[in-house]
Amino acid sequence: MNTPIPEGFRQDAKGRLVPEDMIKPIDLARDALVAELVQKAQAVAQVLAEFKANAFGDIKAFVDLSAEQYGAKLGGSKGNVTLLSFDGRYKVVQAAQDAIKFDERLQAARALIDECLAEWTQDARSEVRVIVNEAFRADKEGEISTGRVLALRRLEISDARWQRAMAAISDAVQVVGSKSYIRVYQRVGDSDQYVPIPLDIASAPVAQAATTLH
Repeated sequence: MNTPIPEGFRQDAKGRLVPEDMIKPIDLARDALVAELVQKAQAVAQVLAEFKANAFGDIKAFVDLSAEQYGAKLGGSKGNVTLLSFDGRYKVVQAAQDAIKFDERLQAARALIDECLAEWTQDARSEVRVIVNEAFRADKEGEISTGRVLALRRLEISDARWQRAMAAISDAVQVVGSKSYIRVYQRVGDSDQYVPIPLDIASAPVAQAATTLH
């Protein structure tokens, strides 16, 4: 349970009660600004959550309606869907992206690849060694990039051990989940190019505030 804060006091980051008249005005102003921005951010987050839920529901209902025109009844996952406005100016995309991990067979693949690298001369295969080492480099969380490892399969190397390693990589792939998302696009002029309408704070354009000179 949260301990009630007496009137005229503020609780600091360490949980201590500090009289407000002992807090510097700049610290009070900073606290007020942060509280205001957090309140606005929470409101925006709620709007986005409601938009996402409503958009998924609306798209599902529309896909079902469209299927009914042909007497078809859809079940399970609807898969990827792209909807275009009548004039082609806007596009809404619903897609699902699988989250994949590697099981223990990835270690067998690395062992086979290391055998190849040990025999190949450094000069002739230095670029391959760099690519392999980068592919198996773990991030700060100890995770290995699935994209970089899977990209090794595009290398045209005929060595039988390398081919077995690529097969082991393919077999090691395990789908551990799926994440659906919605993206909204707007066409650039009369071209065939579309740009996303940003729905995240990092990509949102910054509005130009009006300035007054005194």
